Amino acid sequence: MPHPVYVPCVNINDDIVLIVDVTVSAGDTVKAGDMIAEVETDKAVIPVEAEQDGYVLKILCDVEERVKVGAVMMWIGDSPDEQVPEPASKNPDEVSSRTNSQLPTAKARALLDKHKLDVVQIPHQGERLTARDIEAFIAGQGGTAGGVTAAQVDSPQSFEEQLPGTPGSLRSLSAEEQGMVSTVIWHRDHAVAAYLEMAYDQQAWNDYAAAFAERHKFMLSPLLPLMAYRLVKLARDRPGINTTLVNGQKYLYDQVNLGFTVQVGETLYLTVVQQADAMDDRQFIDALGEVQRHAMAKKLRPEESKDATLGFSSMARWNVSRHVPVLAPYTALMVAHSAPQKGGQSAVLGASYDHRILSGHDVANVLQALTQPPEVQ
Repeated sequence: MPHPVYVPCVNINDDIVLIVDVTVSAGDTVKAGDMIAEVETDKAVIPVEAEQDGYVLKILCDVEERVKVGAVMMWIGDSPDEQVPEPASKNPDEVSSRTNSQLPTAKARALLDKHKLDVVQIPHQGERLTARDIEAFIAGQGGTAGGVTAAQVDSPQSFEEQLPGTPGSLRSLSAEEQGMVSTVIWHRDHAVAAYLEMAYDQQAWNDYAAAFAERHKFMLSPLLPLMAYRLVKLARDRPGINTTLVNGQKYLYDQVNLGFTVQVGETLYLTVVQQADAMDDRQFIDALGEVQRHAMAKKLRPEESKDATLGFSSMARWNVSRHVPVLAPYTALMVAHSAPQKGGQSAVLGASYDHRILSGHDVANVLQALTQPPEVQ
């Protein structure tokens, strides 16, 4: 059956977004997670990804067109010859309004996919289509939908959280907050996260960074980028740390995409330098500087904030002496750099890692190598 792809709500204050790019054509095959379009708000360019495998049946938007959040931007079908549903109203304003009001909640969308239902089939009372609406619809159809009885549908109590008893108000998550939620849930539900740390003397690294800065006429110390690049080279030489687990099998990445945390005001970004292993140290520092500038301006390109294969995080600027980072989705290692202890060069280098695929021995060896710059090895 045809599945609608909706114009995403990137920011609660934005009712209209600009279609920056459409990367597929009618008739193309796509897989879940493939980027199919890009939309732009006042704050960022956000990729739109396919939510299921299938065929692009019809595209309803054009590049440079401004469209309403919640509108259907394209249809994806299970087979290439499916018919796209006709809108209930021919009045564009009415269609846009109806489509926006029927934008399902995330939990409702999961139920729609689970029971092979179309959003336009389900009547609802509130501003958004909810799991409760879908349950009521199934019950009204004699208790079945897609071969599943109403008793098998997750109840609203178990599927949707109840509001707290203390008075308050709901607001939509920003794109950055949604990314944080997805990351934390992956860390919690998939990775078997572990942590270890190692004390070391930073003097060798400080001397190495100072010499590098003088040689390349840098105004600021390149200490953190150089340590991150050292991790990239370790991952290139030890591919077992540049990996993840997929369906019980080890997935070894063919390239090193280094994720590097950047704090911008209250927003934490994981910026990504793609194919970092193909760069020398100077090229890497320049590439990392560019994605950091894009993050500071909140103008990250899609490829600069996704597909990290391992990560590097530092909280030294806040004088944090140790921290335990959250693993990015589909990574097995995130190194944590911290500030030296007061009055000395002694510091702690830590790492969160996915214990399903890396052992403490693996990570300890990486940290041991990372405590010293390349020329000291």
